[in-house]
Amino acid sequence: MSLGVLNNISSIYAQNNLNQTQMSLQSTLQQLSSGSRINSGADDAAGLALADGLHANATALTQSAQNASAGVGMLQTADGALAQVTNLLDRAITLATEASNGTLNTTQVSSANQEYQNILTEIGNIGSNTNYNGNTLFSASAVSIVVSDGTTAGTTTFSETIGTLSKTSVGTTGASGAGQDLSTANPTLTATSATAILNTLTTAVQDVAYQRGTIGANINQLNAAENVANAQQVNLSSAENDIRATNYGQATSDMAKYQVLSQTGIAALSQANSVQQDVLKLLQ
Repeated sequence: MSLGVLNNISSIYAQNNLNQTQMSLQSTLQQLSSGSRINSGADDAAGLALADGLHANATALTQSAQNASAGVGMLQTADGALAQVTNLLDRAITLATEASNGTLNTTQVSSANQEYQNILTEIGNIGSNTNYNGNTLFSASAVSIVVSDGTTAGTTTFSETIGTLSKTSVGTTGASGAGQDLSTANPTLTATSATAILNTLTTAVQDVAYQRGTIGANINQLNAAENVANAQQVNLSSAENDIRATNYGQATSDMAKYQVLSQTGIAALSQANSVQQDVLKLLQ
């Protein structure tokens, strides 16, 4: 190699190597300070795309678990209201059984009828006033509960329908059918009508139990969906963490290496710059 001053090739090599070392050291320090191995697309383009996708899936599942929980709360509210309806119907059955006894006088039957009418009114009130988050529950309208991981294939929609509840529809006899009409036999409890009303009330209790059973099955289904969503969210978050998180053992080892290379690079650059000073000796 000839001795010249036009270009200091050794210095250029030293500068390039020192610049690369400084960039690597900066990246390692960023990983250590942020806790993330991927801080830009340049760090790992494929890893970033995968980690961001997993994070989106996990975020959707977190909200889906809350959706399912809200659905359970809605159904439990309806079930609690129907439990009170059952209590009211049991009392109405007691009154109808009492009024059917021929030993009661007109005044006593009238008193029983007054309480019976109040029970019917309260059942109607429960049907019209029970709501969840401002929405009437006993409307026979389907409510969609969405559980999703953010993809079309991973989306499940649960359609929850709670039947109507009023004097003319107590409980359900089918998935969407109306229950017993408490006003069909005889809306007034005069002893001759008590037997017919008693049969209607007994069937109404069974229809309410059917609806509560359907609601209970739906609650169990949504609880299972919530548990699955929570489990998936944990697993996806763990997978994302494996891709994105800084490996501190590796990163601290790299930091030590780049710190040594940085110091040796600076020393090499200093030596490369001083070599050309020897040319001056030839000119003396």
